[in-house]
Amino acid sequence: MKSIRRVLRAMREADERHDLIQEGDRIVVGVSGGKDSLVLLRALLEYRYYGRKGFEILPVFIDLGFGADIAPVKEWVSSLGLALEVDDSRFAYEVLKEHQGKAAHLPCSICSRMKKAAICGAARRLHAKKVAFAHHAEDAIETLFLNMVHGSRIATFAPRMELKKAGVTFLRPLYLAREEDVRRCAEEEGLPVMKSRCPADGFTDREKMKEFLRNAYSLFPEAKDNFLSMLYNAGSLYLPFEDERLSWRDHRFALRPIRGIEDVPGTTFAKRRRREGEEGYLILGKERPVGEILVREEGARKYSIRALKGGKEALLFAIDYLENKIARSINPVTIYLSARKGIPEEAGYSPLFDGRKGRTRMGKVLQRGRTF
Repeated sequence: MKSIRRVLRAMREADERHDLIQEGDRIVVGVSGGKDSLVLLRALLEYRYYGRKGFEILPVFIDLGFGADIAPVKEWVSSLGLALEVDDSRFAYEVLKEHQGKAAHLPCSICSRMKKAAICGAARRLHAKKVAFAHHAEDAIETLFLNMVHGSRIATFAPRMELKKAGVTFLRPLYLAREEDVRRCAEEEGLPVMKSRCPADGFTDREKMKEFLRNAYSLFPEAKDNFLSMLYNAGSLYLPFEDERLSWRDHRFALRPIRGIEDVPGTTFAKRRRREGEEGYLILGKERPVGEILVREEGARKYSIRALKGGKEALLFAIDYLENKIARSINPVTIYLSARKGIPEEAGYSPLFDGRKGRTRMGKVLQRGRTF
């Protein structure tokens, strides 16, 4: 089987699992000139034909000022009957150099955010609601391990991510495609793969993680398939936080994150649609639900905690824990509390003027774990 067929099979599976592409979509495709993005563009054209879906493909190259010669890629895109849009973001290189400081290479996180902002801008200009990136299965697995190593988080990017404020949905149609198939596809199709001009190419933590995983696969060959299956194996997830007795008074309470409606039959959460930026928790006492609480991100460095159900002691425990959890990663942060009478005062909240809402609310500012 040709590699393009394996890539297409993976793309179809990702589309069917995650409802990525619909009839009539206008999809901006991020084309960097690397093997992954060129294979994505080639595969989307095939998928449009064989999948019998009528969607538009709008390739866009984000010029970050690294001096890339995109003429061969532009010519190849034209041979496909498409036009490559070039977004002039060359100012980004100067910004990145300013933020580099004494670091060994340009800051990848800032570069990533600037690229996403640029491609969202291109999508708006082209009246497109969706943007497709060429991240594949190995990228997802590497990101999972990088988040564990550097961020103490078990998390990776999603095949579909909606940015409601930007009005754009990010798609990753190659999410289930293996990098080996993508590389072979680029070779078999004779794609004009550009060498990366990024000064940090080959020297990032992602490259180290690639080497780490290659070593793991050589020792445990079955891990390669198992790591990809692991991303979907929610039913077998078990971590101590599921029933940890979090430190508060006599350790009677714990919090359990709510991952889906199946976790909360008969609760408040089962009766409402989850909104962007919300996290729900069950408050447990002696292994049994004794309350419910919700946290919602309201904007930059602003959160609200809404105590929905439960006894006073259980709610005070949950509020205290969630405050500290938020403040550990975001400092300073303003947290507002909407709860029944008496709870805000006992939790140490006082009236704060919320300029965005134009009203006074019960809240407090947390900084470096301390309350001011």
